[in-house]
Amino acid sequence: MGLAIALLTISDRRCADPELADPSGDALEQRLGAAGHQLLERRRVPDDRYRVRAELSRWIADPAVQVVISSGGTGLTGRDGTPEAVAPLLDKTIEGFGELFRVLSFETIGTSSLQSRCLAGVANGTVIFVLPGSLDAVTTAWDRLIGAQLEASTAPCNLVQLLPRLRESPHRPA
Repeated sequence: MGLAIALLTISDRRCADPELADPSGDALEQRLGAAGHQLLERRRVPDDRYRVRAELSRWIADPAVQVVISSGGTGLTGRDGTPEAVAPLLDKTIEGFGELFRVLSFETIGTSSLQSRCLAGVANGTVIFVLPGSLDAVTTAWDRLIGAQLEASTAPCNLVQLLPRLRESPHRPA
């Protein structure tokens, strides 16, 4: 059975004009559906760290949401604050995600990959992926990293296997 996933698009333009297309969000929705996962909710918020944090906090507190994927707001401009919004919410970071994503991105965008501030982590047992907003970035992330880690048959290990244990307390004996 698939996972319950929420998608968040962070974009001033897409919030100002709800009719504006969201190709990155559409690609993620299509891919998670094709993989057998359930889209619980899909939202758009502007590039405002407090609005991003509020939306993510709501999903992190909801036990039905197992995975959150955001796209947008990871650049270097003054308005880009998604990593700063998300980082304080994380209980643990998944350092390898950003490292691998930048290696994969280097294959297509070269040294521009150093500007990627994508990240992943866990908060209250919810796995969170923070992606750049470009279509190439979200398809690379899903097709080459996220999709396999959200598939229970990926060996030798995957995030699906860990989900039941992500809320364990470090203070209780196993």
